[in-house]
Amino acid sequence: MIAMLPQLAAAAADTAPMLDRQRIVASVLAVVVACVVFELVRRRKLREEYSWVWIVTSLIVAALALEQDLLLTVSRWVGASSPVSTLFFGALLFLLALVLQFSVRLSRLTHRHRTLGQRLALLEAEVQRLRERGDAGGRDSADRSGTGDRISAPSISAPSVPAAKREGVA
Repeated sequence: MIAMLPQLAAAAADTAPMLDRQRIVASVLAVVVACVVFELVRRRKLREEYSWVWIVTSLIVAALALEQDLLLTVSRWVGASSPVSTLFFGALLFLLALVLQFSVRLSRLTHRHRTLGQRLALLEAEVQRLRERGDAGGRDSADRSGTGDRISAPSISAPSVPAAKREGVA
């Protein structure tokens, strides 16, 4: 594999630089992506933990678009026939990594969802067992306020909010 690197470098030695229009479009696109990400984070539509991936990506695209030598070096190393092909190759790798990350997160959430469902079923069985024990202990079914077989969740009162916070005074 390492022996092939000089051959790849020689084959890609005639790599032409990007046109000015392509550089401008790539730079503008990187700036637009960064601005959109900052706006989404500001509006709380995108969490900060995910935003860094997009910011770093836009910085890399901007650096590659503005620094021709860096892009040409990467193109020669990859063996691409043009710098634009190198950018598309990088975008493909980025999307593959993003899909892998989302798959891992989805798997983790699926496991948590299943665990929570099992815990809920165990808690419902425990509540039912306690109700049956309470009914056998001398309570009549009229005291249960007519809930029948349905298990009702206990009522949870909202925490009290100080009057200053309710009125918007910090």
